[in-house]
Amino acid sequence: MGAVIARGAWAQATDKKVRIGVVGGGFGASFQWHLDPNCIVAAVSDLRTDRRDYLTQVYQCPTAYESLEKLILDDSLDAVAVFTGAPDHVRHCVAVMDTGKHCICAVPAATSLEECEQLIDAKVRNNVRYMMAETSYYRWPTITMRELYRDGKFGEVLYSEVEYYHPMNDAERNGLWFYNGERTWRYGYPPMLYPTHSTGFLVGVTRERLTKVSCLGYGAPDGPGLSDNAYNNPYSCQAAIFRTSGGHICRCNVMWAIWAHGERAQWMGARMSAFMDGWAGQPYVLKSVDGPDVLGDPNYFERLPEAMRAESGHGGSHPFLTHEFVTALVEDREPAIDVYESVAMTAPGIVAHQSAFKNGEQLEVPSFDPER
Repeated sequence: MGAVIARGAWAQATDKKVRIGVVGGGFGASFQWHLDPNCIVAAVSDLRTDRRDYLTQVYQCPTAYESLEKLILDDSLDAVAVFTGAPDHVRHCVAVMDTGKHCICAVPAATSLEECEQLIDAKVRNNVRYMMAETSYYRWPTITMRELYRDGKFGEVLYSEVEYYHPMNDAERNGLWFYNGERTWRYGYPPMLYPTHSTGFLVGVTRERLTKVSCLGYGAPDGPGLSDNAYNNPYSCQAAIFRTSGGHICRCNVMWAIWAHGERAQWMGARMSAFMDGWAGQPYVLKSVDGPDVLGDPNYFERLPEAMRAESGHGGSHPFLTHEFVTALVEDREPAIDVYESVAMTAPGIVAHQSAFKNGEQLEVPSFDPER
């Protein structure tokens, strides 16, 4: 299993540099590789010229390749950050790892159970590091809950609610679903095949596995993108009830069509419960039988190099994800969100999607963890 980011203030322990290539000039341009003192952006790539040019500007990197396939042939690179479309993640990550390079990838890790196996096989076969860039793992409330849970403050987390809502108006949908009149991978993409912003809130705190699931889906008969997409997907909203490996309950929502926004969670334990703040005005509250109630998170910026201490998207998580991957490579260890944690956040959504097609029939989620 993966390590966790160290507690306490950051201090540079080595001058070792990781040479990384960044692929994908959309989301991939929102990370801080160039600000980490142990990292050099040595190459960038995107199929689109405008995004490739943007990457060269953001990371001040003159070496640009027209495709991932060309970039991974650069033997000067130690690692590659893959921020391409979800259906291509496993194919691209396997190609990266088969050249002996370490890999960090946007979510989800995979879109099928077979791809989960392929991803693990490639990581093990090539003896490299793999990390999924799941933002919910490094949202500050999640960091707080992870450490409180590790310290035994919750007792057990008996019940959790984890959710991701991304409603789209016509302008946003057209911007994400189409490019130059052609459909992108996002057109009609199933909610539960993008589960990790939700599941990361539980797996990333207790490290439990989600072992059984019953899921329902909703999609308007004339809903945008639901009648003729590449996934044969009729759902714009999906809600699942999971059983965890600890025997606990997790309610998980991923929805595109409702008017709500953002990622948030509630963790309810035997001795403590915590409620994230949210888009609709819910306050951050942590309540313990030992009292007193707590409002607000500690400031975690001191765990980062000073140049990286800046606000970012997804609850301030981007520089923490960046720094964890770089630090794992410098320290020659598995990253916090290693391949097994990544698949543990991803596979449950794949099975939940299958359950929705069976009227909510409870299905088992296979384990991909190595035998111990």
